[in-house]
Amino acid sequence: MRKKEMIAMLLAGGQGSRLGVLTSKVAKPAVAFGGKYRIIDFPLSNCINSGIDTVGVLTQYQPLRLNSHIGIGIPWDLDRSIGGVSILPPYEKSTSSEWYTGTANAIYQNLEYMESFHPDYVLILSGDHIYKMDYQVMLDYHKENNADVTIAAMPVPIEEASRFGIVITDDSGKITEFQEKPPQPKSNLASMGIYIFSWKALKEALVALKDEPGCDFGKHIIPYCHEKGERLFAYEYNGYWKDVGTLGSYWQANMELIDIIPEFNLYEEFWKIYTNSAILPPQYIAENAVIDRSIIGNGCEIYGEVHNCVISAGVTIEEGAVVRDSIIMSDCMIGKGCVIDKSIIAENTKIGEGAILGIGSEEPNKLKPAVYSFGLVTIGENSVIPDHVQIGKNTAISGITNKEDYPDGVLGSGETLIKAGEIA
Repeated sequence: MRKKEMIAMLLAGGQGSRLGVLTSKVAKPAVAFGGKYRIIDFPLSNCINSGIDTVGVLTQYQPLRLNSHIGIGIPWDLDRSIGGVSILPPYEKSTSSEWYTGTANAIYQNLEYMESFHPDYVLILSGDHIYKMDYQVMLDYHKENNADVTIAAMPVPIEEASRFGIVITDDSGKITEFQEKPPQPKSNLASMGIYIFSWKALKEALVALKDEPGCDFGKHIIPYCHEKGERLFAYEYNGYWKDVGTLGSYWQANMELIDIIPEFNLYEEFWKIYTNSAILPPQYIAENAVIDRSIIGNGCEIYGEVHNCVISAGVTIEEGAVVRDSIIMSDCMIGKGCVIDKSIIAENTKIGEGAILGIGSEEPNKLKPAVYSFGLVTIGENSVIPDHVQIGKNTAISGITNKEDYPDGVLGSGETLIKAGEIA
């Protein structure tokens, strides 16, 4: 009999629509981060660093790149004959075929997978957060309190608390009340979407609520367990944790990596972040290149200037180009004489010579003001920007564009140019 004390279920099927064109062809957990990694590398690395060697990854939206990145789990030492990493997409059953309709519904549809390991505990994780956490310490806390459910929680500014599930606890850490995104929060202790369930409690709740439309942990499972009188505890976490679900938080989290004393340190020997990375030649920095406070990936060729940037592998920045406060993903070509300010440029994009990105005043984006904000220029993968055009702030571009797409050579602030159908 296969027996595991604790298995992890990693929810990685999210579309990540608030990342706009960055997730038009890829699930949010597969988006590049920190010049070398993908977002999902962080919870996967946390699992193996915490001694958890059985991880089910639940995929749904645009799973191809995520699947090929994870493979059989070799970089994370998760290529195990018993356990290891398993990709769990929705599948057709004899009676019906259904998508995952909520976080708990996705877990319920994989009850058989979980049961095959006879776990004592199940750890529920999200695939789109940047943090380091020892889940074994959280499990010890769960056991000490004889808990049925333990929710990882952290203090947030009270003015932001209404965006989260909020827990109210007594002096022992026991949860006395749970509020899902309340307009008037009673505390600032926010759920991180990381849960440890005792297997019996989880299975019973999932089966009881299996017909609940869009069954979700925060909205349905946690309140159900609480109302039943089960023992719910909050495990307070005080380290670095960031939900990179918006372009602003994604850009900020990358920029924090290059602070003089980074709040989130990628260089710690004792808690490594593992990834599936290509075998590439070393970076080349030309004689007249200028670089300060930046991450530069392998295989890059830098001939111009790079200030305060996160540059992924295989990027070429040609002579006379100046790139500031930007994230450039792998295999991009930045042409001669470009000036790029506060931009996020996705993989395999070509920026023509003399193009200027991030100029002018900040106008709200006309198409999606809540997505394309923060003063950023966001360019989707496989895009082409022609020579000598100017692009304003809070803009989004996707696809192969040409001179005719830019009236008078300008895409003004707040404009959106989507020609994704023409992406090569």
